[in-house]
Amino acid sequence: MASLQNSPSINYTLFLNSFPQLQKHNGAFSCCRRRFSLLVRAQQAPSSLTVSSSQDRPGRRHIIAAGIFASWVSLVNQNSVFAAENKKGFLPVTDKKDGYTFLYPFGWQEVIIDGQDKVFKDVIEPLENVSVNLLPTSKQDIRDFGPPEQVAETLIKKVLAPPNQKTKLIEAKEQDVDGKAYYTFEFIAKAPNYTRHALSTISIANGKFYTLTTGANERRWEKMKDKLHTVIDSFKISNV
Repeated sequence: MASLQNSPSINYTLFLNSFPQLQKHNGAFSCCRRRFSLLVRAQQAPSSLTVSSSQDRPGRRHIIAAGIFASWVSLVNQNSVFAAENKKGFLPVTDKKDGYTFLYPFGWQEVIIDGQDKVFKDVIEPLENVSVNLLPTSKQDIRDFGPPEQVAETLIKKVLAPPNQKTKLIEAKEQDVDGKAYYTFEFIAKAPNYTRHALSTISIANGKFYTLTTGANERRWEKMKDKLHTVIDSFKISNV
């Protein structure tokens, strides 16, 4: 709750400036997402099927059916959100302008918070929310900032939790999705009157530093953790 009310732009600038040993790289960033397609080939109709029109019709139906199936498979592969839209209990978000998608639990409502690109939260349990932040960067890969643990610790202390909260990094790891590196980490931020258990995933693409963070009150973590992991795992960035 409090973390969403920080000044993300200022805090992210402080975060990025925490790595002075890194040299800035100029030039456009490009990355190709790997797509897998399924090619369906219809067996060529035997020559005997051309003898009469009555025998030709079944062959044509088979070829047409194969073509429709191939088109459907191609559509599924070109739009990765297709499967996400069918996940029970979640709704998809697709931002074509900034090139990212993710899922959030059904029932959460979108709210507007200065400095955040997208925020959805539970109106009854406000600590249960997801936020997306974008910041321009000249870096081309999240690994340019260092290993997952170092980057996570710095980001948590300078951006994701207010200075008066005690934080603890539980786990940080690197994942590769379609050739793009993501850092994903779990942490706790303890305030005087509540403790938030959170998950974040970060990556770089399109000249931007992307951060998605979700979490819940510690007392509800066991109930919510599977949903929150689904949110984190659903976050994907594409080239725009």
